[in-house]
Amino acid sequence: MKVVVFGATGTIGRPLVDRLAGEHEVVAVSRREHQESDGVTWAVADAKDPDSVARVLEGAEVAYYLVHSLGAADFEAEDLEAAETTARAAEQAGVAQLVYLGGLGDDSPDLSPHLRSRRKTAQRLASTSVPLTTLRAAIVVGRGSAAFETIVALVDRLPAMVTPRWVSTRTQPIALTDVVEYLAGVCGLDAAFGQELDVGGPEVMTYREMLERIATLRSKRPRIVEVPLLTPYLSSLWLHIVTPVKAPVARPLIEGLRNETIVRDERIRGLVPIPLTTFDEAAQAALAPTGG
Repeated sequence: MKVVVFGATGTIGRPLVDRLAGEHEVVAVSRREHQESDGVTWAVADAKDPDSVARVLEGAEVAYYLVHSLGAADFEAEDLEAAETTARAAEQAGVAQLVYLGGLGDDSPDLSPHLRSRRKTAQRLASTSVPLTTLRAAIVVGRGSAAFETIVALVDRLPAMVTPRWVSTRTQPIALTDVVEYLAGVCGLDAAFGQELDVGGPEVMTYREMLERIATLRSKRPRIVEVPLLTPYLSSLWLHIVTPVKAPVARPLIEGLRNETIVRDERIRGLVPIPLTTFDEAAQAALAPTGG
């Protein structure tokens, strides 16, 4: 099949392109030119530009939408515009399936702007006749994941942490490799057409437990003090000071931590049966030094 991946240079997009290339004709889409690689054709397009999107979708059977505008001043509006453009172009091109990676917890009545944007993006992508497959994940454990690298930086840089109440929120992190396998597994899978599917790792934990588990892997013992009056807004600014993640990105991510993000629907386990990676295994792989 011809498969188009929007957001091909992102944390999820890069390994997904490599995974799909062994089985499909893959077109990797980014906003800048890239050198051709084995089994992959690179194309330039902006998800908000109808002409460029239509061009890269020509002849495609499946399209992955891994685009987001997090960090932009009005990321919610930009996300909706890009999703609308891509969905309409996919319908006109006769694409058989759209695949989108959204966020767990986006069905909560008290959504953060980030999770609300992910939910609205999914709705906009599903607004045409092209079947949408949505996989919903919590924090992705892997190198390049902004949320994961924020937690690692906190552990590395602070001997003591004054944290807001979100450290007691439950989440179900998933390994980057497992997300990629699930995304690849639903490609062209009829049973996944028109479905929203939760994906998560084998363990449910609080963010405090996650901090402590990473600290153990780093041979550190930070002191964590929970202070209910530290607002998500202030904590995002605090993160801007002590982590590599900029405040415009950190703020919506941190605001989303108040929403519980655990798997409620395990149908994906039957549709794409894969062995799940434990949190410690995924974290160790992400923290391992890179070659070169």
